[in-house]
Amino acid sequence: MQAAQVVSHGSPLVIQEVPIPSPSIGEVLVRLEVSGVCHTDVHVQMGDWKVKCPLPMTPGHEGVGTVVKLGESVNNVNSTLQIGDRVTVPWLHSSCGQCEHCWSGWETVCSQQKRTGFTSHGTFSQYCIVDAAFAVPVPEALSSEQAAVISCAGVTVYKGLKVSEVHPGQWVVIVGGSGNLGHAAIQYALAMGMRVIGVDTSQSKCDFMTSLGAHATVNVSTQDIVSTIKSLTGGAGAHGALIIAPVASAISIAVKYLRPRGTVVVIGLPPGKFEVDVFDMVLNAITIRGSIVGTRLDLQEALNLATDGKIQCKIRKRNFTEIQDVLDDLKDGKIEGCVAIDIP
Repeated sequence: MQAAQVVSHGSPLVIQEVPIPSPSIGEVLVRLEVSGVCHTDVHVQMGDWKVKCPLPMTPGHEGVGTVVKLGESVNNVNSTLQIGDRVTVPWLHSSCGQCEHCWSGWETVCSQQKRTGFTSHGTFSQYCIVDAAFAVPVPEALSSEQAAVISCAGVTVYKGLKVSEVHPGQWVVIVGGSGNLGHAAIQYALAMGMRVIGVDTSQSKCDFMTSLGAHATVNVSTQDIVSTIKSLTGGAGAHGALIIAPVASAISIAVKYLRPRGTVVVIGLPPGKFEVDVFDMVLNAITIRGSIVGTRLDLQEALNLATDGKIQCKIRKRNFTEIQDVLDDLKDGKIEGCVAIDIP
């Protein structure tokens, strides 16, 4: 089968022939139809996180395809999964199921988890191995392209918004609101009843966020983000912020435009560290919280909202041979909405 792999960190992906894998106990083999592309794939390729993937590695973790082979004992793990089922292939490949985090519904922080496209080969390929317990079925009414990008971009921002503690009718700021995750975040926030301020770096991106339904936008290239958000919220500040852009200073600045008891949820992963005004954070009881993808239940909820017509990701289709070009465009901030790769 064909797979686009990282063979050396910092070098372009190499499309090459690799053997079709065989599912082990509790696993299924999925013939992929489409794969989304995420900024995490850029980090996997570049190797710029403090933890690097083993090589060679097939990136990709926003896949949708059809189950073509069942491993041993699959029906003991997921009694409904059958050959021919259309499923997602998400970031969370598996977790231990036995730790306090798994037991309490936080499998996303299990220390024994495996990650698709990082510790297990991912969806930039024709076939992929999936843990049967983590292969979430795709609703019949939802397209494979929509389900693919929701399996990472959608569920990640949906979970981030859930843990922001922003209630219906309250203000949430989405930093990096025109991109892959950001444009989905605006739609999920609106579906959850929030009032949305989108933040990005150009007027065209602000116009795009407005077209998605954002109540207001901030162009950081021409406007002061703190004073503008304060003004938009009647001087009180926003109730929460979702930091999607991988820019460390965005985290520090968010503390300044939130109202007391506001929450900063960090999704973007810039390298290095960030500084925060501890005085402002403590006296205003500001919470800064990380959020990583979502659980299987979160994913099912995110898919259901899309099936109900409340989420419509803007997707541009690209060919499998263009994967490296897509990663370059993503790294350079040239992509509005999402990209879905057709798997040959």
